[in-house]
Amino acid sequence: MTSLQSTLDALKLHFGDRLSTTEAVREHHGHDMSRQPTRLPDAVVFAENEDEVARVVSACFEAGIPVTPFAAGSSMEGHTIPLKGGISLDLTRLNQIVAVNHEDSDVQVQAGVTRKQLNAHIRDTGLFFPIDPGADASLGGMASTRASGTTAVRYGTMRENVLALRVVTPQGKIITTGRRTKKSSTGYDLTKLFVGAEGTLGVITEVTVKLHPIPETIASAVCTFETMRGAVETVVATIQSGIPVARIEFLDEVAVEAANHHAGLTLKVAPTLFLEFHGSPRWVEEQSNTVAELAADLGGSDFQWSTRTEDRERLWKARHETIYSNQTLRPGCKAFTTDVCVPISRLADAVMAAREDIDASFVMGKIIGHVGDGNFHVGYLIKPEIPEELAEAERLAERLYQRAMDMGGTFSGEHGIGISKLKYLRREHGDAVDMMNAIKAAIDPKGIMNPGKLGQVD
Repeated sequence: MTSLQSTLDALKLHFGDRLSTTEAVREHHGHDMSRQPTRLPDAVVFAENEDEVARVVSACFEAGIPVTPFAAGSSMEGHTIPLKGGISLDLTRLNQIVAVNHEDSDVQVQAGVTRKQLNAHIRDTGLFFPIDPGADASLGGMASTRASGTTAVRYGTMRENVLALRVVTPQGKIITTGRRTKKSSTGYDLTKLFVGAEGTLGVITEVTVKLHPIPETIASAVCTFETMRGAVETVVATIQSGIPVARIEFLDEVAVEAANHHAGLTLKVAPTLFLEFHGSPRWVEEQSNTVAELAADLGGSDFQWSTRTEDRERLWKARHETIYSNQTLRPGCKAFTTDVCVPISRLADAVMAAREDIDASFVMGKIIGHVGDGNFHVGYLIKPEIPEELAEAERLAERLYQRAMDMGGTFSGEHGIGISKLKYLRREHGDAVDMMNAIKAAIDPKGIMNPGKLGQVD
């Protein structure tokens, strides 16, 4: 009997039907929202508490079996795909909100709690959790991938909002990183080490995050532009003027057309900004008027803003579902979606160059972005089964990444590394990758945690 089979048999005694080897369950855990092909785990285990996570990881460490954490499966670069097989450890049942500390504006949640679940739970406290990557991702997954999203320009990313973690190490030990205090000067910052480690150093089981007051007034706005450069330069001018916008999103005309078809909007097909302002009624109005003036100077028109909840929700639903709107532009396609982030002063040049690359290519593509922090996404609408299209998308993406790095930026602003971008890591970080590999080897000497990903470059 193999060590894998004997380990599965032993775990089956405890987990029963919560350990599955059926193909349908394994297939569900063998892919995410990326363009990467499905890779099946040997088994899926549904843990219901931290002790069960430790039981699984400890058994796998003893036998040298790979463990890949899994929750919502909404990652974009293949983070949760079990390249080496082994066990996919499903954390969706770790879904309890442990403690809401209203007076301290923080909350402790199990890793499987999703952002929508959390905000529904705390709605009556006057607080909310602002990090919004679009998908209803789990908080553990968001911490593990250092997620951000549409509100990062004002509220920061998971890196700034995670105070502490509970983590099961590769040896099956349970550790706590950080405290609930706003600052500490004791020891290595292990919280930041695990935030963004993509499940390669341990399994996050509990997250303590900051909460923020629900704004008195929230207003959304839409503004169209004569040119793409005018739209992006309005973003730059807004940020450089110190206006604290809560969201400022860019859609090129291709993305707008797709949103119109998919979400039933009637926006003018032109480069467009979606914006959101938070604050007192007077402050929100002043912010909106100032941005409208900046936009008008740069070719913006038809600046419309509203404080109606239904208008705002419809707008952001359309923005978040842009990945699903691709089929309206090219039925049967799959988006080769990727992202970069550049210093705000280089944003216009970077976006324009990306659009020029698409226009010169035979593949269709669209550009959207959380441009307030220099982050934008490019989606090449291809059929991956056609080798020429996949190769062209890879070529365009590599040009995008190199250009961003040449501008002082990064080849991944929020999607992370996963499988798709691992080969570019040394190009950006150089010899610092050797230190990453050394940290991985020290913490996970048997290499069982999400193998084939970060910490195992070259």
